[in-house]
Amino acid sequence: MTQIYLVPGFFGFTELGSFNYFNRVSEVFGQALSERSVDAEIVETDTLPTGSIRRRAIRLLEFVREHRGLEHENLHFVGHSTGGLDIRMLLTPGVQLLPTGEERKIAARTRTAITVSTPHYGTPLAGFFTSLNGRYLLYVLTLLATSGPGRYGLYVASRFLSTLAGLDRFIGQEENILDSFAENVLRKLGPKRGDELWKFIEQISQDQGAMVQLTPESMDIFNAAAPDRKGIEYVSYVSASPPPSLRGFMIRPRNVYQPVTHAIYALCHALAGRVHRQYPYPTPGDADMKRICEQLALSVDERTNDGVVPTLSQLWGRLGGAVLGDHLDVVGQFHHVWEEKAYSTWLHSGSGFDLQRFQSTWENIATVIAESQA
Repeated sequence: MTQIYLVPGFFGFTELGSFNYFNRVSEVFGQALSERSVDAEIVETDTLPTGSIRRRAIRLLEFVREHRGLEHENLHFVGHSTGGLDIRMLLTPGVQLLPTGEERKIAARTRTAITVSTPHYGTPLAGFFTSLNGRYLLYVLTLLATSGPGRYGLYVASRFLSTLAGLDRFIGQEENILDSFAENVLRKLGPKRGDELWKFIEQISQDQGAMVQLTPESMDIFNAAAPDRKGIEYVSYVSASPPPSLRGFMIRPRNVYQPVTHAIYALCHALAGRVHRQYPYPTPGDADMKRICEQLALSVDERTNDGVVPTLSQLWGRLGGAVLGDHLDVVGQFHHVWEEKAYSTWLHSGSGFDLQRFQSTWENIATVIAESQA
């Protein structure tokens, strides 16, 4: 039987409250695999949210062991964002993550390493978290999560936000990210240290290695030390979203929160679009560049990004395709209705990402896996 591991990215999790990182991916992906006659078990892995790439790769190895991956003949890995780097680290020739040598056994069974929106050459956004402002923000979050008064203060604030989320429907507000966060996380949150959200923030406080490692400077070293392994097909999917627009800041009567989330997107897009002259991104060949521009319907240069990662930084191995969507759209975190339940986007990027693009992306990935086993 075939096993496929879905590996989350930076700040990643399997589930947080009722939030799922790969939202509806297993359903869509599984159906696409079945239609291509691939009998596969899809495993959504957990990770260390901001841990170093090496430690995240060790956790991935342990997860494969726990799910008996070594008993399967065909293994495939699909990593979103930093998850793609965890996969590359695990499969690197000669790497020793644990003294057991299981890395080689896993690699011998691996057929594809597929990366989606992965910062193979780093992202300037990582520099923010290593700056004084970024470190101060993380310090405040850690202090709030690890101290009794801090947790109780956030607990009271969460009750207020949950109430606000309930009230906004009475004034005609459509389903928004505050509603989703309240329903899936805040209403399940308690002041005890053992609750999921506090554990998640504590993990961030304990290891923030990836924040340094995802800079273009650090990824330059990573790429020199982590070559591809022969016999494994490396395929990358790149994403991009349009630059912020004045229209995104306009207040809509049915969604007064949109300008706020678009402002956050605008800031992230500007930071991710900074150009590092000493560590440039690779220039794809003419055929790949033409394909990327056609699929995105955007002109692409070193400033083009998906709100988190520069598009040209996402290229590694064979180009699988390009997706017009922001960094979280591709894993199902976009505005849509599924089985009569509404889901909201985290960032109003204006990408126009929809269910058709979502299904097309994961059907394309399923095709790559099916062809590798033909």
